[in-house]
Order: sequence, then C-alpha cells, then structure tokens
Amino acid sequence: MTKITALPTDLVRTLQGGGPDAYGQKPERAVSDGGGNPCRHCLHHIPEGAKMLILAHRPFPAAQPYAETGPIFLCADHCARHAGGAMPEILTSSPDYLIKGYSADHRVVYGTGSVIPQTKMMARAEAVFADEQVAYIHVRSSRNNCYQARIDRG
Repeated sequence: MTKITALPTDLVRTLQGGGPDAYGQKPERAVSDGGGNPCRHCLHHIPEGAKMLILAHRPFPAAQPYAETGPIFLCADHCARHAGGAMPEILTSSPDYLIKGYSADHRVVYGTGSVIPQTKMMARAEAVFADEQVAYIHVRSSRNNCYQARIDRG
C-alpha cells in the first residue's frame, strides 16, 4: 500500500509568509493563468486569477549530489494539505510521469526511474517499493522534471 505525500504544512506556511526558498530567495508572487500551476501542498491546480508563489524547492533534507532543486508553485494563500488515499488532482492532468526511488540516505536507487503512464503509476510505485533499498519515491513531470509529490509506503 502506498500514499501520496504533499509538502509539509510548516514549510509551506514559512514560504507563504515570505521565508526563503532553496536558493535563499523570497518566493516570487504571481497570479495563476489557470493552466499548469500545480500547488505542491493542496495538490490542486491553482485556479485562474488566484495568487500563487513561484520558488526553488529542494525536496531533500540537505544539499548533496543527488538533491535536485527546481521550480515549484504554491498557493499564495493558506490551503489545506492533501490527505487521504485519493489520487490528487495534479497527478491526473498529464498522460505520464517520471518516478524515481530514493534510499534512506536520500540517494537515487539506480534502476528505479521510469516514465510511466499515469494510469499505471501507483502499480509501478508498488513494484519499486519491492526493492528494500527504496525508502520513498518522487513523482516528477515527465516533460520538465519538476517535482510534483512524494510517494511513501502506506
């Protein structure tokens, strides 16, 4: 059993309050055009006309060679963190995603990365977790490599 894990609320509230991103910069403020602006906290698309943040995020506890950093979007206003077993909205809008398994020391586990159809993503995640080295999985855009969410054992 697996679950989709969104960014932690304490981190998101810090960023929404103007705290620094992974590069030490204040998040940029923008207005969503309604297309392709997935919030990594509520895991919904940010509606057209809503305020949003654009910032650099490193979904790892520390900088190291495998710790990719890239742009993400967040709702500028407080939103509820995604919870529950349902597939979040942001992971239903693309035909495929890149998934990669990481070890407990936050290093990529070679052989676990693949671009997989959205409809087969969670089954593939279960297969990746069969490797005991895998502690968690990242879901990324298959086209832009942007971090979307994390998959954890349920």
